[in-house]
Amino acid sequence: MRPLMLGIFSAFFFAFTFVLNRAMELSGGSWIWSASLRYYFMVPLLLIIVAGRGNLRSLLNVMKEKPGKWLLWSTVGFGLFYAPICFTASYSPGWLIAGTWQITIISGSLLVPFFYEKVKTENGFVLKKGMIPVKGLLMSSIILIGVFLMQIEHAGKIESKDLWLGIIPIIIASFAYPLGNRKMMEVCEGRLDAYQRVLGMTIASMPFWILLSVYGVVNVGLPTGGQIFQSGLVAVCSGVIATVLFFQATDSVRGNMKMLASVEATQSMEVVFALAGEVILLSAAMPSTLSWIGIVVLMAGMFLHSYISQQTHVPKKPQNIAL
Repeated sequence: MRPLMLGIFSAFFFAFTFVLNRAMELSGGSWIWSASLRYYFMVPLLLIIVAGRGNLRSLLNVMKEKPGKWLLWSTVGFGLFYAPICFTASYSPGWLIAGTWQITIISGSLLVPFFYEKVKTENGFVLKKGMIPVKGLLMSSIILIGVFLMQIEHAGKIESKDLWLGIIPIIIASFAYPLGNRKMMEVCEGRLDAYQRVLGMTIASMPFWILLSVYGVVNVGLPTGGQIFQSGLVAVCSGVIATVLFFQATDSVRGNMKMLASVEATQSMEVVFALAGEVILLSAAMPSTLSWIGIVVLMAGMFLHSYISQQTHVPKKPQNIAL
């Protein structure tokens, strides 16, 4: 239950991303700076936390072992995740992006066969290729039905071009985030805590953000003071708090792919929090009856997904064995 609660709290703080990115877009800020500034702010914030805990040296030692993998999977997990998310803010409202983002639940489940999980046998633990959690995937489909109901009325008002530009980048991000996260868990092998891993991935993804910033300076100019401030808020709420909570949740179920998919399913709550944030902060219209039905279906699907995943892994009662 604790990993699931951590996942829900991370979803709350992740929702700030969608609301504030939309606010920056409406005020004329570029998605390039919304994306890169967040990670620039995260470096000093996380350095203070990790160094204060006395864990900086051990992080650097682990990063030196496989620098190529750190660079690759951090760029995938952070760069190819967040840049597309910010890009879509130019074409869709925050709550719609948050809703579309829930396809990561399906994406995460589809990635299971590309990883190995620990399975207990009579001779100890062995590595076995993961299998797609069919029951969990079915529950994930219920979540997506809820998301669809929340979006359907508003999606009909969006032009075809904007619709595709708001969907395709999120599809890319939905695979990149769990892929990068899981690959880095394999590289770290449980030796780093969540703070260390987030800092390490942030540092390793810096070449990507620097290149994107250079492109931004040339094509859109420097960011405004307002965008810098709002990007700082996103860095604290989403980049540090939410990411660390989510990584703590996924780390606690590392090696159990079905439970990992369940934790990732808690991110469906982002659409609820993002919708509430836009209504309160950006004076967006209140949800329609159909949208409220979608919320109920979404939460029911999330509960069923988590329940099925946990039931699959309830330990059996030990049997009495005659000696």
